[in-house]
Amino acid sequence: MKAILVCGAMVVAASVAFGQSPAATETATIGGKKIEIKYSSPRVNNRAGKIFAKDGLIGHDGTYPVWRAGANSATALHADADLTIGALAVPKGDYTLFVDISDPDQWQLIVNKQTGQWGLTYNKAQDLGRVKMTMGKPPATVENLKYTLTDLGGGKGKLALAWETHEGVVQLAVK
Repeated sequence: MKAILVCGAMVVAASVAFGQSPAATETATIGGKKIEIKYSSPRVNNRAGKIFAKDGLIGHDGTYPVWRAGANSATALHADADLTIGALAVPKGDYTLFVDISDPDQWQLIVNKQTGQWGLTYNKAQDLGRVKMTMGKPPATVENLKYTLTDLGGGKGKLALAWETHEGVVQLAVK
């Protein structure tokens, strides 16, 4: 029995060591309301410069140039209040986030009404809308994909998504 437990622990440790995309959650309270993003965080893993190009890592997804903006299951957004993301009205509730990376330097955040799907399942007919993101470059390569929600005060905030040498930011407000 002890040998089975040791073997099981070794399998788990090996899967973590060899680049699994760990689950992550980013949560913020903005205007007194909770906003949460659940996603899986892939690593660059020596693929810098080979992720966002048409022939890069994401270009092999069947949904390209729409990207699941994470790994594994689709990235989930939950809002306890009605929001405005960019100029898009988003009623409180649950959504899936995708990003259109047709132009790697001009991303569009996609808020999609379909939820609970695997990340490579995208139905454009379910889009609530799209919002242009303000693009920038982080000061250093971002190894693990990272979402950040920031409270700016007065019911306003921002959502940032950074990975590799790209960062997209969009303003949001709680209604």
